[in-house]
Amino acid sequence: MNNSGIVAIVAHDAGGAEILASYVAQNNVSCKLVLDGPAVNVFKRWFESVEICTLEEALSACDWCLCGTGWQSDLEWRAIEQAHHAQKLVVAFLDHWVNYLPRFVRNGVQHLPDELWVGDVDAERLAREHFPSIPVQLVANPYFIELKQKIAGLEMSKDSAHGGGKKVLFVSENISDHARLQYGDERYWGYTEFDAIEYFLENINVLGDPVERVVIRPHPSDISGKYDWLLDKYAGIVQLSGGKPLIEEIVGADVVVGCESMALVIGILAQKKVVSCIPPGGPVCRLPQVDILHFRELVGK
Repeated sequence: MNNSGIVAIVAHDAGGAEILASYVAQNNVSCKLVLDGPAVNVFKRWFESVEICTLEEALSACDWCLCGTGWQSDLEWRAIEQAHHAQKLVVAFLDHWVNYLPRFVRNGVQHLPDELWVGDVDAERLAREHFPSIPVQLVANPYFIELKQKIAGLEMSKDSAHGGGKKVLFVSENISDHARLQYGDERYWGYTEFDAIEYFLENINVLGDPVERVVIRPHPSDISGKYDWLLDKYAGIVQLSGGKPLIEEIVGADVVVGCESMALVIGILAQKKVVSCIPPGGPVCRLPQVDILHFRELVGK
């Protein structure tokens, strides 16, 4: 695969959009953009001018298609189907390490791309296990390349002043909506994002160091005010994210906490203490990175 010709770039969810926007910028790709949901703001943050077209227009004009693999809509799933009908090569860039098979299924119907791209060796291994009949190409993760450069710059300019305790960034995931949309049951995985946050806050002392504050960062798909109740219940320690870019909040934290969020991996890139806090009743964290600590093991239950 090369960057020649016009590429239909299709994305809805933020994670996939970050990778695709980075890829377009770093490789000066000539493209038609098919964007919806959180992906729109991601691309607007990357490019001064963002012209969005329909999937049909993009597939008609493109030479091949590169899409994300989000769960929040059927946009990328439809792109794969329609690219096949248009006899255009379609590549999907896997932006995570979990739920590979469900990413390509809607209402029991599976549409698989002609080729899969992955950004690291862990994802490559998992993709080959899940999709043995599809070519898998390891492509240096363009988003991580960009993040490493930003991390270096932010660390250089970071204010060294520090209070008496640790600063924790809790990156929420819209687990209940994902489970409801995919399986019709918000507790399909045995827990929700609310369970995870409360489990962490109720047992925060196991981190071992006094905590000065916990910043709750909502997921891009969360509704406004979803976590306002935490400000009263955990007054004095909890505050909500001010909307800074994720990488800035990670660099400003000492500890990054979540369940299976991409933010945990970015926390590792930034050399932070990283904790997965899936509560009892939920599965073991499926992220393969060995630097991730597991909160249940710290709690001991």
